Amino acid sequence: MRGHSRRSRGEDAEINITAFMNLMVVLVPFLLITAVFSQLTVLELNLPAGSQAQQDEAKKKPLVLEILIYTDRLEIVDRQTGPLKIVRSINGAYDYASMLSTLKAVKSRFPAITEVTLLLEASTPYDVLVQTMDRVRFADQLVNGTSIKTELFPDISIGDAPPDSASKGGQA
Repeated sequence: MRGHSRRSRGEDAEINITAFMNLMVVLVPFLLITAVFSQLTVLELNLPAGSQAQQDEAKKKPLVLEILIYTDRLEIVDRQTGPLKIVRSINGAYDYASMLSTLKAVKSRFPAITEVTLLLEASTPYDVLVQTMDRVRFADQLVNGTSIKTELFPDISIGDAPPDSASKGGQA
C-alpha cells in the first residue's frame, strides 16, 4: 500500500479548461459590445443663486430667463421685467412647440445669453423636467433643407416655483 500512495502523488493531474475558454471567447466580445451602448450622459445643473446674488446678477445681465412649470401651463419669464409668454397646456399636455418658438425668438434677441432657470412645482413629474430640459438646451433649425441642432440655453439651473397664484385665485 505504501508504494501505491507514492505513485499517486507523483502523477501530474490534468485540468481540462476547454469549456472555460469557450465561455471566455463568447463572453468577452459580448461584454465589450454592450459596454459601448451603456454610456451615461451627465448634465451639469446649477442651483439658483441666493437673493443678494440674484440682484447682482440682474444688474449685470440684460435678461434673466426663467421657465416656471405649473400643472396647466409653462410661463416664460424675465426675472427683471416679468412674463414674456404664458403657454397653456393643450389637452393636458404641455405645448412645447409654442415654448420652443418663444425661446428661439428670445435667443435671436439675446444671442449671448446661455442661462435659463427651470422653476418647478413640488408635484411636477420627473419626466416633465427631463423633457423640458431637453427642449431648452437645443433646437432643430433648417439650414439649406438640412435639420441642424442649434444651441439655445445649455446652462440650466433648477429650483422651486413660487406658489401658483393664478390657479388658486381662479378656484377661490
